[in-house]
Amino acid sequence: MTRVQVMPYFRTVGGLRLIMVRGRDGYQKIISSCEQAEKDGYSWLWIDTCCIDKRSSAELSEAINSMYRWYHNAQKCYVYLGDVDESTFPTEQQFSKFDRSNGWPEWFSRGWTLQELIAPKEVEFFNKNWVSIGTKQDLTSTLEDITRIPYEVLRDGQVLSSTNSWKRPSVAHIMSWAADRTTTRVEDRAYSLLGLFDVNMPLLYGEGSKAFQRLQLEIIRVLSDHSILAWNPKGRLGYIGNILADDPSCFRGCHDTEEVYRYDFLDSLGVYMRQDILGRTIDRVKLMLLRRRMRSLQLSRWDVTNLGIQMTLPVLPNRKDPRRFAAVLPYRDRYGNPITLDLESPGNRAFKSTFHGRYNGFPEFRSLYLDFSRHTGRSHFDLRFDDSRTSWYGFTRCGTFPREVAGDTVRFSSHGNTLIVLVYANNDTGSRFAVELGYYLHKVRAGIYCDEYPSNPEAWSSWTGFAKQVYDTLWNAPGHGGYTNVMIDVEQCAGCCGPHEYASSLGAELWPPCTGWHELELNGISAGLDECSGQEVALGDYGDSLDGNFKRCGNIFEDMRELGVDLTDSAYRPVVSRVSSREVAKTWHCINQRAFRFRTAKNSSCS
Repeated sequence: MTRVQVMPYFRTVGGLRLIMVRGRDGYQKIISSCEQAEKDGYSWLWIDTCCIDKRSSAELSEAINSMYRWYHNAQKCYVYLGDVDESTFPTEQQFSKFDRSNGWPEWFSRGWTLQELIAPKEVEFFNKNWVSIGTKQDLTSTLEDITRIPYEVLRDGQVLSSTNSWKRPSVAHIMSWAADRTTTRVEDRAYSLLGLFDVNMPLLYGEGSKAFQRLQLEIIRVLSDHSILAWNPKGRLGYIGNILADDPSCFRGCHDTEEVYRYDFLDSLGVYMRQDILGRTIDRVKLMLLRRRMRSLQLSRWDVTNLGIQMTLPVLPNRKDPRRFAAVLPYRDRYGNPITLDLESPGNRAFKSTFHGRYNGFPEFRSLYLDFSRHTGRSHFDLRFDDSRTSWYGFTRCGTFPREVAGDTVRFSSHGNTLIVLVYANNDTGSRFAVELGYYLHKVRAGIYCDEYPSNPEAWSSWTGFAKQVYDTLWNAPGHGGYTNVMIDVEQCAGCCGPHEYASSLGAELWPPCTGWHELELNGISAGLDECSGQEVALGDYGDSLDGNFKRCGNIFEDMRELGVDLTDSAYRPVVSRVSSREVAKTWHCINQRAFRFRTAKNSSCS
């Protein structure tokens, strides 16, 4: 504790009496906070920068493990926003002013300040001149927009320790709040989250990213929350092999994952059952066993062993390769789809896999040992790029996101999927573009994304905002598994050929298993078709497909006619594509009959 009455700080070094420089920002912040506490009628004030003896590892460990509780027990906490000049709290992003912190004050980008915001019952914000600009109670809606922390959590931090899972945010949701926050020491990205999960562990500075792995294992020991495995649910980025996330940033985009409760979990597996049944009689015994296992406690029991994290999950087998399978988590993504883990099990352990295939088979519960060991050996490789010619056209490199790249070399992890976004801008023409350099499924990939001059000049001044937008778009985009998407010709059948038929040249087979869902197999690759009864889709139509129904928003050829484009020009006429037996063709086609015929032949036209 620091007494509100603060005396000048003296110390003797080498016989010289030195006084601390009063003009330093840190010193002035201590003085001003003490003056403010005295105005508010408080006698004691706790400040981390001068109330923790960091020379003592025992004191430092005790303070960090107790800090969340101290903040919660405080009568009031002060937040000093040294980069805010105005007398009001900023309610909109200001990229030109807060360029390095996504348009908001820097305080919101720090890792340690997350618990400082959530734990205290009362929080008061001050600008750089120590003028009050609002309280947490008054600014809850704005703070929710900035941090994506739910309103009820900001109002009462005790929600995080609730024993009711339906009240408490999921582990993945809490982790997502820290995804874009930074700390000086890499270990602190884990240590700063201890209080949010109400866990304790010893501090080992120097262990690097292992600290975050230890944090996850501690969480697993006290919480049966499968969302901790749902990081990066689309399998787009992150380390391959280890079932645990390497960093809080792996949970970016997990704020809208939703738990599927035990009695609804079986219904969520229905889509996989339909894929396996293919019109045949359901195995009632398997269905009964699946329902019984679903109601048991096995789904919520976890054990951390020397072989890995032992748990029981419903598994979708791969008929062609029994070593590969997908485990279904009792969570769904923002689109309502079940979240699955692609796994590979060459022995007793199951590893996270790079294989993103289609799994066929009735779900069955299986006891798994999920590997969380860290990889050894070569952990990275370097990629050199040449962007010198961009200056010929007036473009300059603004920077890189999410981490800085020095010179012309990008370092990628060889154990997983990583992504870097480089931004180039020409201020004279008001144009800029982003370059994606990534490593995905053991392949280097690159892409270019252009940005027109924004209507908001404030947004234009910030390249980081544009870079983060591109990064988030790529992060949330589904991964590509090497498929070729083309249009195929599926027409109604009068019934003379039976319920299904296939052409031997392509090995294609169309199954009409049940109303509303159909499966097409080409060269052993499965693709699904949804039935949209009574709907017709014309060439060039575009729109949204929700709940199996296509909502037409327009037609690209009609739009071109309105713009005066000559559709007879060869540059704009529809082009006939041809499919060979080496290509994988799949599509979603609107159909209204249960009997179909897939008509194609090697090198035949497909419209």
